[in-house]
Amino acid sequence: MRPVSILLTMALALRAADPVLPGTSPLTIAQPLDEAMVDGIHRYCDRATASARQTRERKWRRDFANAKAYEASIAGNRARLATMIGAVDPRLPAGRPRHYRFEMLESLGRSSAVATGKGFTVHAVRWQALDGLTAEGLLLKPDRIRAAAVAIPDADWTPEMFLGLAEGVPEQTRLAARLAAAGVLVAVPALISRRDEWSGNPAVAFTNQPHREFLYRQAFEMGRHPIGYEVQRVLAAVDLLEQMATPPFPVGVAGVGEGALLALYAGALDPRIRSVWVSGYYAEREQLWREPIYRNVWGLLTEFGDAELAGMIAPRRLVIEASGGIEVTGPPPVREGRRAAAAPGRIERNRLESVRAEFARGETFYKQLDKAAEMILAVSGSDGAGPAGTTEGLQAFAAGLGVRTGTAVKLRTLALPDAAERERRLFDEAQSHVQGLLRVSHRVRDARWRRDHTSVESWLAERGRLRDWVHEELIGRFEEARGAPNPRSRLVLETDQYTGYEVLLDVTGDVIASGILLLPRGLRQGEKRPVVVCQHGLESTPMDTIARTPREYATYKAFSEELVRRGFIVYAPQNPYRGGDRFRSIQRKANPLKLSLFSFIVAQHEQTLDWLQALPFVDRERIGFYGISYGGKTAMRVPPLVERYALSICSGDFTEWARVIATNEERYGYSFTGEYEVPEWNLGHVADYAELAMLISPRPFLVEEGHRDAGQPTEWTMSQYGKVLRHYDLMGIGERIGIDLFDGPHTIHGEASFRFLHRRLRWPERR
Repeated sequence: MRPVSILLTMALALRAADPVLPGTSPLTIAQPLDEAMVDGIHRYCDRATASARQTRERKWRRDFANAKAYEASIAGNRARLATMIGAVDPRLPAGRPRHYRFEMLESLGRSSAVATGKGFTVHAVRWQALDGLTAEGLLLKPDRIRAAAVAIPDADWTPEMFLGLAEGVPEQTRLAARLAAAGVLVAVPALISRRDEWSGNPAVAFTNQPHREFLYRQAFEMGRHPIGYEVQRVLAAVDLLEQMATPPFPVGVAGVGEGALLALYAGALDPRIRSVWVSGYYAEREQLWREPIYRNVWGLLTEFGDAELAGMIAPRRLVIEASGGIEVTGPPPVREGRRAAAAPGRIERNRLESVRAEFARGETFYKQLDKAAEMILAVSGSDGAGPAGTTEGLQAFAAGLGVRTGTAVKLRTLALPDAAERERRLFDEAQSHVQGLLRVSHRVRDARWRRDHTSVESWLAERGRLRDWVHEELIGRFEEARGAPNPRSRLVLETDQYTGYEVLLDVTGDVIASGILLLPRGLRQGEKRPVVVCQHGLESTPMDTIARTPREYATYKAFSEELVRRGFIVYAPQNPYRGGDRFRSIQRKANPLKLSLFSFIVAQHEQTLDWLQALPFVDRERIGFYGISYGGKTAMRVPPLVERYALSICSGDFTEWARVIATNEERYGYSFTGEYEVPEWNLGHVADYAELAMLISPRPFLVEEGHRDAGQPTEWTMSQYGKVLRHYDLMGIGERIGIDLFDGPHTIHGEASFRFLHRRLRWPERR
């Protein structure tokens, strides 16, 4: 036995109330450890974001020999970008059936023509994008067509505003009409706005989330995204514009504000687009986490900044315009009858120095292709704060299409469509598309997960591959090497039955782990006992799982203390989901790095187990996990990936998780709550709770659920549990899984779960 171990066992036998746990250094930090933990993860994310420009180069193998070689060399990056924004559904084949063309929207007594200008007519149109997803907007049809373009307004501008048929957009910015007057056939799609009028469901509640966020919450869980849906609508217009003339005429895409974001992505994805104009968006993207959540893209900064997207447009014409006017101070204010559920997020005018810096990075790709002249920077006003639509920018974009533009154009209004109802249709269609994916998502999961699991051996042959895939694609793998734990402790509890030490461990850099270790009195020298790791829920602390005050006891039933009284060693970790927006913004910083809150939590538990297993009184083979609520979420994400946990108990959280997150019609849905950090990229197609529980097998697993738990109905719990039970039964180990359904609320029950722990960790209930 090592000297430290001998001293520790002697100390426990002689005087359990040492002020510092033997074998550790004194813990002297004054800041609450939950705050220190969250602050440290923030610092890590900030550093990782700052260094992403260098590390993302590993994802590229550019060949600058010629344009054809270059296109081939970035094909993989293009495919990954499409996946990141959810633009993965096949668009309907343009030009085959009649309804796949631009459909003029007219009715009895009402023409599709909404306005006229010199040499062109403006029509209200609709076009098909995906199966079940259309686009709507305006089509400016010149008498003589020389080129084509999609002109995309900001999300808060209707197509009519963008043309000057309605108030709200400066005359200089009304670029679509100027293009049409020059002979450009222009499609102007309507976008989903930042209003909150329809963000909710009358059967549940309405929220103050912008429409784009309400859609994002649903779509993100299914591997889709508002950005992807609208890029698909734009590219469907490109499909139609390209096939309207023989030979095809050049097609461009131009956008302002949110429309500029879409233009940049569309140009990066589709090499058919000859000219791209991006106004009021392009800049350094390291502060993406501060922007509205509907711009959050899983893994984006590991491979793409705006400069890399510009490089994917090279050597085609790209006009970057520094302009102002698109600023959003936050989500809509909460109105009467609406829930405060929106995520914070701002859109601020890009600083000109940031635009120039990112332009210089993007220009390097053009220079290496000897096409430096094709990337152009236009500046509106002296500092890039003027309105979009500079003559320099518009002429450069039009020249990329082989046309010349003139000055402002006067329009004669005929009859305008109902812009609000049009947006509602587009919004509802996108939601319906997500809900359709949700309904059949089990088929996608079953195709990957349901294999020959008729024995433990056959399952173990596949489990490692599936576990690694889930870790990488759903949770996000924290790649930093863990350092020495450097344990520090201080005595915080002392009773006649146990002592408690607050513990702090280093994980790596600024990332720490902490918790409270409860040691039963009477530990004998050389004795090794099982450990139960008891995980608290949202906005709680380890002490809440010990306390018997009414508020804490109502949920936790002092289950940490109950278990140490039964003779178990108990460790109650502090998880970083505490501090409101302070912890939720970790998810915002982490997601673009292809990380999540649970990336850090998994690493914390790995380090914690290293330390626990080294303690002389711990049986390293008998460490179980028991978590409730957000701790139940942890029970479904940590033990599946950390095999050293001998078992897992999920209390108050086991359900059809994809449905809970993505539904827009059930009161259990997180779409209606302020917990904006909860959606996980593409979970619905990767692993629901049944599949995550399968990763725990063949280790024992228990579900604990109250019938009156407001978080999920019993039938949703049972639908997932049935799949897991089948999995265990087919392997012949059905006795290792159990469920405790009780008539109670969201709380620890402690009946079947305690018996389960005694049996599975081989610790008698009475000694």
